[in-house]
Amino acid sequence: MSLFGTDGIRGVANQELTPDLALSVGVATGLHFRRQGARVAAIGRDTRRSGPMLSAAVLSGLCSAGMDVVDLGVAPTPAVSWFVRACNADFGVMLSASHNPPADNGIKLLSKEGTKLDPDEEA
Repeated sequence: MSLFGTDGIRGVANQELTPDLALSVGVATGLHFRRQGARVAAIGRDTRRSGPMLSAAVLSGLCSAGMDVVDLGVAPTPAVSWFVRACNADFGVMLSASHNPPADNGIKLLSKEGTKLDPDEEA
């Protein structure tokens, strides 16, 4: 079973998308990229109420997997993509549910080019 939908992992914060799940995603993502030689990740979030909680969980998971993480705080997705490319981060994480209801949130993984990860790599 894959957690990833058409645009990352999405769900209602604290119901489907819990801090425990966000921590696990951070650890798994960090370990996956570390095996490929990655060292630096960037993370950003939108202004949703659950953003700080989920961002802290993902960031903690990434750090526990040995990643150095640049926390961009509140930033639009294109800014996180730009930062990943311009500052040579190995990948990015964006917490946002785009146009979905305010109670929702999501975790989108970005390649080192700042683009959405290929579905095969997400799996």
